[in-house]
Amino acid sequence: MMDFLAIGDTTVDEFIRLKEAKISCDENRDHCTITFPWGEKIPYESSVLLPAVGNAANAAVAAARLGLSAGLVSNVGNDRFGEETLAVFQREGVDVSHTRVNDGIPTNHHYVLYYDSERTILIRHEAYPYALPENMTAPKWIYLSSLGEGAHAFHDELAAWLADHPETKLAFQPGTFQIQIGRERLRNLYAQAAVFASNKQEAENILGVGDTDVRSLLEQMRALGPKIVLITNGVAGAYGFDGEKMLKVPMYPDPKPPYERTGAGDAATATFVAALALGKPLEEALRWGPINSMSVVQFLGAQEGLLSRDALEKLLADAPESYAVTTL
Repeated sequence: MMDFLAIGDTTVDEFIRLKEAKISCDENRDHCTITFPWGEKIPYESSVLLPAVGNAANAAVAAARLGLSAGLVSNVGNDRFGEETLAVFQREGVDVSHTRVNDGIPTNHHYVLYYDSERTILIRHEAYPYALPENMTAPKWIYLSSLGEGAHAFHDELAAWLADHPETKLAFQPGTFQIQIGRERLRNLYAQAAVFASNKQEAENILGVGDTDVRSLLEQMRALGPKIVLITNGVAGAYGFDGEKMLKVPMYPDPKPPYERTGAGDAATATFVAALALGKPLEEALRWGPINSMSVVQFLGAQEGLLSRDALEKLLADAPESYAVTTL
């Protein structure tokens, strides 16, 4: 039985480092925008292309590096980028027997505009024929994340499959289009989730509320059905709630200023779920997540900084006393 089967779109990320831009934020450094002149030539410093990324792909690689048997249900095109994507997964030890190669549909290609340590991503999800693999062996965990707009029926198919396979636990980290679909359309998946995970702003969007305190968000998200709710909140840390214990963990201290933040949330969430899959209690799983997130932001892209289990546990053992789980 596979430990960890991620489901979601994979993509090629092309990172474009801007030389000039203007960043504007509100007084709390939230709701930031990036601007540059319209109708002009905009200089950039560099361009780097990274295949085999995306929420589910990043989670599968994170789980594999932490020692779990991991696979990916996804789609690529029958093109150069598809070949490079599959090669990365095979090198990382991620089972791609359930990743479909599609003729006539290209591999997803996103563009990441990054400036200082933050980024804005231009996304496009191709219209793949979403379907669960035939005769799929039930894994211990399914990790569901970002899919394209054409996946409405697929979500229903997965919910029905999960109802027939209670031995499989669901971790749900909704992507952009899954959040836009709305919680009512995906109510069966929320209700069946062993773990729900998002950042604070995504949780507010799902619930249709404005700026809300984390305690209320945890309670409202868990009321949708998930047994455990994980909410990350950038430099403020991460929060977990299992219906009894409401806990907080701070950021793991950065060894130096972050280089680029793509994949930080994926690293934290996937590592949290991997820790649970390894039998760790909620408190310890909360401490695992931010360590991998800290490591990822020291590098370009979502995967280079993902840690092995030995490396993560060493950082955990060397953590300062301030890196502790507390009751919210």
